[in-house]
Amino acid sequence: MSVSRRSVDLVVVSPLKDWTCAACGSADGGWLVMEDRGPVCMSCGDLDHLVFLPSGDAALTRRARKHSGLSAVLVRFSRARKRYERQGVLVEESALEQAEAECLADEDARALRRERERERRSREDVEFQRELASEIRRLFPGCPPARAKEIARHTGDRGSGRVGRTAAARALDRRAVTLAVVAAVRHGETDYDALLMAGVERFEARDHVRAHVEHVLETWRTLLH
Repeated sequence: MSVSRRSVDLVVVSPLKDWTCAACGSADGGWLVMEDRGPVCMSCGDLDHLVFLPSGDAALTRRARKHSGLSAVLVRFSRARKRYERQGVLVEESALEQAEAECLADEDARALRRERERERRSREDVEFQRELASEIRRLFPGCPPARAKEIARHTGDRGSGRVGRTAAARALDRRAVTLAVVAAVRHGETDYDALLMAGVERFEARDHVRAHVEHVLETWRTLLH
């Protein structure tokens, strides 16, 4: 005979005070179930075979309850909030084990998916950096190929927040690419970073190296023979 699942949860209480089982007279102070005759212990309530699953993992809880032929909600009264609050659920041990296995399988699948996404992004980044280096060489034919690749790799790092990661740069917009090269020259071909480390204000340091940056850019704009 098939039995439909309960539409109302069984409730088990974690009491704040000592109590005595209305069925067997024991006073073990454990969890209780309220019946018409009064509080009864888990053994007398035929729930002592269930295991406790604390709140916190919604997917695990949902699956454990689905697989458990019998389950209950554990609550405890909060004096501060003046209400009963859910602590977790009680389920059959085999159901919990099955739910844990399913969640672990899901996590493995998610890990594989994350790895595939990481590999895909890595391939995209390599292709973008190759295209960016090519565009740098087109705009600045005198830029050494190795330096163009270095600039593209540095400014195109995912999550770096650098100009090479902007939408305009990823579209190989001329101004955005030029800004990326300017920033690279400022840091790599001048003493700009040393000035900052010496306490020089950023705008003052930029003014100090501006002529040098323009000289390097003008040199790179000319194809070297």
